[in-house]
Amino acid sequence: MFIQLRSIVVEKGNSQQVVENFGQEGHIDGMEGLIDINIMVNRKAKDSEEVVIMIRWESEEAWKNWEKDPVHLAGHRNKKDEKRPEYILDSSVNMYDVKKIKQGTFGKERVI
Repeated sequence: MFIQLRSIVVEKGNSQQVVENFGQEGHIDGMEGLIDINIMVNRKAKDSEEVVIMIRWESEEAWKNWEKDPVHLAGHRNKKDEKRPEYILDSSVNMYDVKKIKQGTFGKERVI
């Protein structure tokens, strides 16, 4: 499994705009190898808000296919000339190789 973790820090009161943007249905939803997209808001931030988007792929190759996808590339080209919204204070992207998944008891089938 391969995970892309994107963090976007915004001015207080603007996290919902980011959530809505990343929560829209799009071309990525039909990409082979996409497991899921989790959009989370950090509840502890005080002066700003942080939105974390975790995109899980079956493999790094599946993610690379998305990165090379013509629709994805065209979307970035189209946004290149757009000014970044002023409410975005910072953003970062990290990539992770999942080495182990530890299943909790709740996630396992249980006989009651």
